[in-house]
Amino acid sequence: MRTRTTTATTGLVTALAALLVLSGCTTAGEGRTAAPSSVATVPAQSGGGAGFEGPRPQDQNLLAWTGDPNDAGHVTAQSPAGVGGRVTLVRIVLREQITWSNIWLGLAGIDPNAQLANCYLGVYDAKGTLVAATGDVSPQLMTDAIAKPFPLAKPFTAAPGTYFIALLLNGTWATNGLTLKSTGAGISVNAGLTPPNLRYSTLLTGQTSLPPTVNLAEQSTSTINTGWASQWYAIS
Repeated sequence: MRTRTTTATTGLVTALAALLVLSGCTTAGEGRTAAPSSVATVPAQSGGGAGFEGPRPQDQNLLAWTGDPNDAGHVTAQSPAGVGGRVTLVRIVLREQITWSNIWLGLAGIDPNAQLANCYLGVYDAKGTLVAATGDVSPQLMTDAIAKPFPLAKPFTAAPGTYFIALLLNGTWATNGLTLKSTGAGISVNAGLTPPNLRYSTLLTGQTSLPPTVNLAEQSTSTINTGWASQWYAIS
């Protein structure tokens, strides 16, 4: 009798289990098949690729820029007394290693009667050390009011990090003649920033060449705030 009772109980349990499985596969009263509870929900597709993020430097065969040149419609003009002999710095952040060969400058207008000499572009690292520079670019500032590259005397490997593009102008020119492309951001360009991390600033006076080192803690906005701000640059 004990053996028969055990067998009957086992059979009843098996039947009940089968009934539960069957009842779980149908929706009561409607006869529709439902997904078993043990089936995992298919996760939503993750955004493996980012959506459209706007123009990138690589779209125009450049490596980096201070902003989309399509937005560089304003012009920055300043007198020789205002910026002559001053080192103007524009911060740019690189997020990948590149070989830096050229600095692109947006030249908006020229003064055919200007007398320019000892004009240079260069690159300072985050410590204020000059890591590359052009030769005297005075002749190129007298022709072709377009965005154009100014080759560094020696290309260099730029690791990811913060750099400052430096511009030094010397000579005489008409204030509204020699002009540079700019975003038109005005004094808001340094919002939230203090030296030595200003985005646009000037240093020193009376310079006829780019000094080998500068003290970034001495960055000044006095000239920037008079309208000498947000020049457009790119790198190739």
